[in-house]
Amino acid sequence: MSVQTFPTFDEPATGLGEYSRLRFVVQQILSTVAGATLVRVVAVTNSGGLSPVGFIDAQPMVNQTDAAGHVMPHGVLHKLPYFRLQGGANAVILDPQPGDIGIAVFASRDLSKVKATKSQNAPGSSRMFSMSDGLYIGGVLNGTPSQYVQFSAGGITLTSPAVITLNAPECTINANTTVNGTFSQGMGAAGGAATMLGPVTVTGDVTAGGKSLTTHVHSGVQPGSGNSGGPV
Repeated sequence: MSVQTFPTFDEPATGLGEYSRLRFVVQQILSTVAGATLVRVVAVTNSGGLSPVGFIDAQPMVNQTDAAGHVMPHGVLHKLPYFRLQGGANAVILDPQPGDIGIAVFASRDLSKVKATKSQNAPGSSRMFSMSDGLYIGGVLNGTPSQYVQFSAGGITLTSPAVITLNAPECTINANTTVNGTFSQGMGAAGGAATMLGPVTVTGDVTAGGKSLTTHVHSGVQPGSGNSGGPV
């Protein structure tokens, strides 16, 4: 009668002595411990809006293998809290997006009760170092951005393919300022008067109340008197 055998993770020296057998047992226990791995974001609860920090679903990118060399993907990990740079009410809102690659780390105990209550709590179960208790750090092996803040030896560059909006009750710029583009003042709901210390130098024309500074004419001109009416 033939005996069917199955591949295992043991090595030729596993059965040679107590140390080798104990080493094999320890290795098998360690293989069940989740530490950190690369994941790809599958879904995100937030999409860049003003809201509390959310959660992602993520697919581990390093597959499982058995002793025979068969490869099997992990299942999707659901509701991993993701990292946001935040202190109190001050934050940089930069939510992950599906397709992002990042780092997931896994807690030593069950985080489910803390995730549900956002307060100190007991472990949700006896599980330890499980992929069910992941936290997403994010931001590795990703492509070239099109919207970014760039810090380099030449200075800081802020680039956006769309509108940049600055909301504040007051803004002070302590720098020489160059505007390469059209400039509008006082057009919004909080618009008001503009005050400049001067002098102001204008290369082109200036229009005020529909009247050109360089081409307007005056009414009521009185020859020899030096007096005239207002601009026409």
